[in-house]
Amino acid sequence: MPLGNPETSTGSANIISPATSPFSLRVIPRDQHTISRKDISPNALRVLYRLRDAGFGAYLVGGAVRDLLVNGQPKDFDVATDATPEQVKQLFRNCRLIGRRFRLAHVVFGREIIEVATFRANSDDGSGDREMENGMLVRDNVYGTIEDDAIRRDFTCNALYYAIEDFSVRDYTGGFEDVQARLMKLIGDPEQRYREDPVRMLRAVRLAAKLGFQIEEGTAAPIPQLAGLLNEAAPARLFEEVLKLFLSGHGVASFEGLERYGLLDVLFPESAKALKSNRTGALRRMLVEGLANTDARVANDEPVSPAFLFALLLWPAFCRAQATLLKQGVAPEEAQRRAADRVTVQQLSTIALPRRFSLPMQEIWLLQSRFGSRQRKRVFRTLTHPRFRAAFDFLSLRQVASAEHAADVEFWREAQAQSGREQLESSLDAMHSEEGDDESGAPRKRRRRRRRPGAPAGAAGE
Repeated sequence: MPLGNPETSTGSANIISPATSPFSLRVIPRDQHTISRKDISPNALRVLYRLRDAGFGAYLVGGAVRDLLVNGQPKDFDVATDATPEQVKQLFRNCRLIGRRFRLAHVVFGREIIEVATFRANSDDGSGDREMENGMLVRDNVYGTIEDDAIRRDFTCNALYYAIEDFSVRDYTGGFEDVQARLMKLIGDPEQRYREDPVRMLRAVRLAAKLGFQIEEGTAAPIPQLAGLLNEAAPARLFEEVLKLFLSGHGVASFEGLERYGLLDVLFPESAKALKSNRTGALRRMLVEGLANTDARVANDEPVSPAFLFALLLWPAFCRAQATLLKQGVAPEEAQRRAADRVTVQQLSTIALPRRFSLPMQEIWLLQSRFGSRQRKRVFRTLTHPRFRAAFDFLSLRQVASAEHAADVEFWREAQAQSGREQLESSLDAMHSEEGDDESGAPRKRRRRRRRPGAPAGAAGE
């Protein structure tokens, strides 16, 4: 993950000073850890070696080191150094500087970007390069030492540095032992760290789910009381966090973590209420099954859709809103449309769901009512709808909540298997013939055959 991104390395205002830090440097030599250069991106190694050869300190840092220690495969390789962004740019022609809140250097190798960040300090030097607003850090470009940089990170497991000079791991916060114990532990006072950046609560849950770690007791304790602080986070940022929580292959564990610590009530308040009021637990079973299917798709490197994800997460809220409207006497079709709009608008106040996802989400919901129809024209219209496949998959999920959808699932599965329109029409005719009904459900009437002008009786249509 990018070193300077708020999700990985937002700093704080004097959380711990190096002079008073309870931590001390521990160097884990190469023969006592599992990190090998063959598992590191060749481009990251090029950056590390060039910085070292130019006389700068150069370290692989953060999530890459953590993941390598637990035998994972990092998606990103970030580098920390004592070189300033401008000095990094002088060393690499393929470098560009980005960011104002966190000044960073991106070294570009085709599609791969190696992010290089300068060590950040823990104190404000008076230059104006560090700004706090309402306890939250909004700008941080005061540079310091590796010790400063380590103790201002969020979790101990993210404050590990792999040194290219001797292939050792440098640990300033006890993170190496926490990785071995599979613990997520905040550096500094947990309540203060969460107040500085409330999204850290989501990161704790997400990383614990991803790594199979436990959240350390002191780190977990303040979360239920501080969960409401997420309402102060930018809705666009929460949208990105939700995608990371549920579309990275560990959605079920993330959902359970959000429930456990009271975060689901803040992110998806209407769905959380609906889940709690659903005494049978059917809605929750459906939701968990859908997330498990999404995890399986990610594991198989198959595409996943944010629109389908939000249709699943907000389905309990939609069902609850629709039931309320029906009780008020609103017609079924109108209740569906109004419920879809109401849930979408309510959710936008917390999470900035783009229209390119919210509209397909609503279409998935509204198509559900069509699956009970066997009218020929409606069947063909539904089959050709752009969201049919997603809506059918959603219908299949609903079987987990209620077996009453089994007949519809079977019908539409067979309808998709028909090779052409004529075959499907034949199948529909046979079905209606067996039922003795026409498409509207009324008793079938014998159709009168029209006689051609001048033709004898009985010869019409021959």
